[in-house]
Amino acid sequence: MPAMNIFDVAQRGMSAQLVRMNAASSNLANAGSVASSEEGAYRPIRAVFAEQLDKTSGLSTVNVQSVMRENARAVREHNPDHPLADENGDVWTSPVDENTEMVEMLDSARQYQNLVEALTTAKQLMLDTMRLK
Repeated sequence: MPAMNIFDVAQRGMSAQLVRMNAASSNLANAGSVASSEEGAYRPIRAVFAEQLDKTSGLSTVNVQSVMRENARAVREHNPDHPLADENGDVWTSPVDENTEMVEMLDSARQYQNLVEALTTAKQLMLDTMRLK
Protein backbone atom coordinates (compact mmCIF):
# COMPACT_ATOMS: atom_id res chain seq x y z
CA MET A 1 0.00 0.00 0.00
CA PRO A 2 1.49 3.38 -1.01
CA ALA A 3 2.26 5.96 1.66
CA MET A 4 -0.52 8.39 2.52
CA ASN A 5 -0.29 12.04 1.63
CA ILE A 6 -2.20 15.11 2.81
CA PHE A 7 -4.99 14.45 0.31
CA ASP A 8 -5.58 10.94 1.67
CA VAL A 9 -5.58 12.18 5.26
CA ALA A 10 -8.00 15.01 4.51
CA GLN A 11 -10.31 12.74 2.48
CA ARG A 12 -10.58 10.29 5.39
CA GLY A 13 -11.22 13.11 7.83
CA MET A 14 -13.90 14.61 5.59
CA SER A 15 -15.59 11.22 5.23
CA ALA A 16 -15.56 10.75 9.01
CA GLN A 17 -17.09 14.18 9.59
CA LEU A 18 -19.77 13.42 7.00
CA VAL A 19 -20.73 10.24 8.87
CA ARG A 20 -20.83 12.25 12.11
CA MET A 21 -23.05 14.89 10.50
CA ASN A 22 -25.39 12.26 9.05
CA ALA A 23 -25.76 10.65 12.49
CA ALA A 24 -26.68 14.01 14.04
CA SER A 25 -29.13 14.66 11.19
CA SER A 26 -30.77 11.30 11.75
CA ASN A 27 -31.07 12.04 15.46
CA LEU A 28 -32.64 15.44 14.77
CA ALA A 29 -35.07 13.91 12.28
CA ASN A 30 -36.24 11.47 14.96
CA ALA A 31 -36.39 13.95 17.83
CA GLY A 32 -39.83 13.81 19.39
CA SER A 33 -40.79 10.59 17.66
CA VAL A 34 -43.19 8.42 19.63
CA ALA A 35 -43.41 4.65 20.08
CA SER A 36 -45.81 2.32 21.83
CA SER A 37 -43.05 0.70 23.93
CA GLU A 38 -39.75 1.68 25.50
CA GLU A 39 -37.93 -0.85 23.33
CA GLY A 40 -39.47 0.58 20.16
CA ALA A 41 -38.46 4.18 20.86
CA TYR A 42 -35.71 5.69 18.71
CA ARG A 43 -32.31 5.94 20.43
CA PRO A 44 -29.69 8.48 19.27
CA ILE A 45 -26.73 7.18 17.26
CA ARG A 46 -23.08 8.26 17.39
CA ALA A 47 -20.14 7.68 15.09
CA VAL A 48 -17.18 6.00 16.79
CA PHE A 49 -13.79 7.00 15.41
CA ALA A 50 -10.47 5.17 15.58
CA GLU A 51 -7.00 6.43 14.75
CA GLN A 52 -5.15 4.90 11.84
CA LEU A 53 -1.39 5.38 11.69
CA ASP A 54 0.46 5.03 8.39
CA LYS A 55 3.89 3.75 9.45
CA THR A 56 5.36 4.45 6.01
CA SER A 57 4.67 8.19 6.05
CA GLY A 58 4.17 8.74 9.78
CA LEU A 59 0.81 10.37 9.10
CA SER A 60 -2.14 9.65 11.35
CA THR A 61 -5.71 9.76 10.16
CA VAL A 62 -9.15 8.67 11.28
CA ASN A 63 -11.42 5.76 10.45
CA VAL A 64 -15.07 5.38 11.30
CA GLN A 65 -14.93 2.25 13.43
CA SER A 66 -18.70 1.94 13.85
CA VAL A 67 -21.98 3.74 14.36
CA MET A 68 -23.50 2.84 17.72
CA ARG A 69 -26.82 3.45 19.45
CA GLU A 70 -26.71 5.28 22.76
CA ASN A 71 -28.11 3.62 25.87
CA ALA A 72 -30.29 6.63 26.70
CA ARG A 73 -33.65 5.73 28.14
CA ALA A 74 -36.81 6.68 26.30
CA VAL A 75 -39.07 9.23 27.99
CA ARG A 76 -42.44 7.92 29.16
CA GLU A 77 -45.37 10.29 28.74
CA HIS A 78 -48.94 9.71 29.83
CA ASN A 79 -51.13 10.39 26.82
CA PRO A 80 -54.11 8.01 26.76
CA ASP A 81 -55.63 9.70 23.68
CA HIS A 82 -52.58 8.95 21.50
CA PRO A 83 -53.17 6.10 19.01
CA LEU A 84 -49.88 4.44 20.07
CA ALA A 85 -50.64 4.55 23.79
CA ASP A 86 -50.15 1.26 25.64
CA GLU A 87 -52.65 -0.33 28.07
CA ASN A 88 -51.58 2.20 30.76
CA GLY A 89 -52.12 5.15 28.42
CA ASP A 90 -48.37 5.81 28.04
CA VAL A 91 -46.28 6.54 24.97
CA TRP A 92 -42.48 6.55 24.75
CA THR A 93 -40.64 9.51 23.24
CA SER A 94 -37.11 9.37 21.84
CA PRO A 95 -34.46 10.80 24.19
CA VAL A 96 -32.88 13.06 21.56
CA ASP A 97 -31.57 16.42 22.82
CA GLU A 98 -31.90 18.82 19.90
CA ASN A 99 -29.31 21.24 21.33
CA THR A 100 -26.69 18.51 21.57
CA GLU A 101 -27.40 17.42 18.01
CA MET A 102 -27.12 20.98 16.69
CA VAL A 103 -23.74 21.36 18.41
CA GLU A 104 -22.65 18.04 16.84
CA MET A 105 -23.70 19.27 13.40
CA LEU A 106 -22.00 22.65 13.78
CA ASP A 107 -18.78 21.08 15.06
CA SER A 108 -18.65 18.46 12.31
CA ALA A 109 -19.35 21.13 9.68
CA ARG A 110 -16.49 23.26 11.08
CA GLN A 111 -14.10 20.30 11.07
CA TYR A 112 -15.08 19.51 7.49
CA GLN A 113 -14.49 23.12 6.46
CA ASN A 114 -11.07 23.11 8.19
CA LEU A 115 -10.08 20.11 6.09
CA VAL A 116 -11.27 21.81 2.91
CA GLU A 117 -9.13 24.84 3.82
CA ALA A 118 -6.10 22.59 4.43
CA LEU A 119 -6.57 21.00 1.00
CA THR A 120 -6.95 24.41 -0.63
CA THR A 121 -3.73 25.60 0.99
CA ALA A 122 -1.84 22.45 -0.03
CA LYS A 123 -3.06 22.79 -3.61
CA GLN A 124 -2.06 26.45 -3.73
CA LEU A 125 1.42 25.66 -2.36
CA MET A 126 1.89 22.98 -5.02
CA LEU A 127 0.82 25.38 -7.76
CA ASP A 128 3.17 28.07 -6.43
CA THR A 129 6.03 25.55 -6.34
CA MET A 130 5.42 24.55 -9.96
CA ARG A 131 5.49 28.22 -11.03
CA LEU A 132 9.01 28.67 -9.58
CA LYS A 133 10.66 27.09 -12.64
